[in-house]
Amino acid sequence: MEKIEHRQENIRRFEDFENVNIFNQYYLVLYPLNQSLIYSTQKYAFGKVLDIGCGNKPYEKLFSQCISYLGCDIVQSSGKKVDIICEANNIPLEKDSINTILCTQVIEHVADFKGMLAEAYRILMEGGCFILSGPMYWHIHEAPHDYYRFTKHGFKYILEDVGFGVIEIIPNGGKWALFGQMVIHSFPQWIVGKNWSRKIINRFFHKLDNKHFDDTNTMNYTIIAQK
Repeated sequence: MEKIEHRQENIRRFEDFENVNIFNQYYLVLYPLNQSLIYSTQKYAFGKVLDIGCGNKPYEKLFSQCISYLGCDIVQSSGKKVDIICEANNIPLEKDSINTILCTQVIEHVADFKGMLAEAYRILMEGGCFILSGPMYWHIHEAPHDYYRFTKHGFKYILEDVGFGVIEIIPNGGKWALFGQMVIHSFPQWIVGKNWSRKIINRFFHKLDNKHFDDTNTMNYTIIAQK
């Protein structure tokens, strides 16, 4: 089980997906991730929504068409937006009580990720939708609570293993976007730390990725599964 007392309270979190622009140091992964979440929520989200690992609820506005939206997390966020503080594998909600679950960029931080997926399956109603995202490539972050990376085949396996049916797997960027992000991660800040330099890198690799898209080496996946 995840230990709440070992997690940092009020940690600064991502707040609004609409504020991601070409100057952002994570533009090359956040832009395709955000586009995939816009698509997924518009097509699949309905009814009562639970956001597992909600942080500051950066995607809450995507669920305006839904009946309700709750967020749970292991600690309170910097914006004080967490409704339920709990471990991801022990959520105090009734079985078959939620229609849609969102869990974005969380699974790599949950040591008992199988327990989290089983809990999501328990809470979802039959026919409910699970929108999950997580990395295949990313630097270590929120250490020491950074445990896993998954291929698309790994995501499919772990979801089907608890009973979900996988509907779609969407790569968030291809190999050129990954290369550009690695440049920003790897070069010294005096080179890539300025707005103008990030703009050039982001724009160049974004265009290259669109022109020669190849998702055999991607940074991230968004997966839509159903109970």
